[in-house]
Amino acid sequence: MKLSILMPVYNEFTTVTSAMKEVLSVDFPCEIELVVVDDGSTDGTRDLYHSFESDPRVSIHLHERNQGKGAAIRTAAAVATGDYLIMCDADLEYSPAQIPSLLTPVLTGDAEVVYGTRTFGSHNSYSYLYVLGNKAVTTFANVLFNCYITDLETCFKLIPAPLYRELRVKETGFGVEAEVTGKLLRRGIRPFEMPISYKARRREAGKKLTWHDGVEAMWILLRERFITRHG
Repeated sequence: MKLSILMPVYNEFTTVTSAMKEVLSVDFPCEIELVVVDDGSTDGTRDLYHSFESDPRVSIHLHERNQGKGAAIRTAAAVATGDYLIMCDADLEYSPAQIPSLLTPVLTGDAEVVYGTRTFGSHNSYSYLYVLGNKAVTTFANVLFNCYITDLETCFKLIPAPLYRELRVKETGFGVEAEVTGKLLRRGIRPFEMPISYKARRREAGKKLTWHDGVEAMWILLRERFITRHG
């Protein structure tokens, strides 16, 4: 088994080097590759990739202009060579050291798709409205698809590469999370959930998600449940 870790990056000068080093230092139970897609960074982030050029596990791809997280993931998924894909943001909110635990139910044959589920508390979430929004979107999905998942918006989604490509994900922004989950749920695929730790960063530290993205996620879920016919 080979795992492709997809890292979309946009203006993460202060964290991307550490995030990449953390991924590459993890003791994975399988072969890995790190596919980085820089989505038009303008803050000097692009000057930092040269230190990873000699590592055969790393490939760097550049978007000339900012297109959105979903677009960056689509580019990464298209060039990935692994059997499985997982997204890993460059903002250090998620610890790459937790990825091997998500692989366990796959390697034992107990799961096909695995989500890393976050537990929110006062020590790791700085906005009540952000947590409330995440729970609202997740509950909305549960009602629409008559299922029970606990964290729709988690970045850590471990999915077989052929399945991910079959989904034909079109969203170019943060709506990619809702579209992926909606398409999986409509197919009757219920993610195997594993607990993970999480450390949210504040808006002033570069947090990009807003309430608009939550509203958009609900629309995308409605679309996937009642309108979209393929994918």
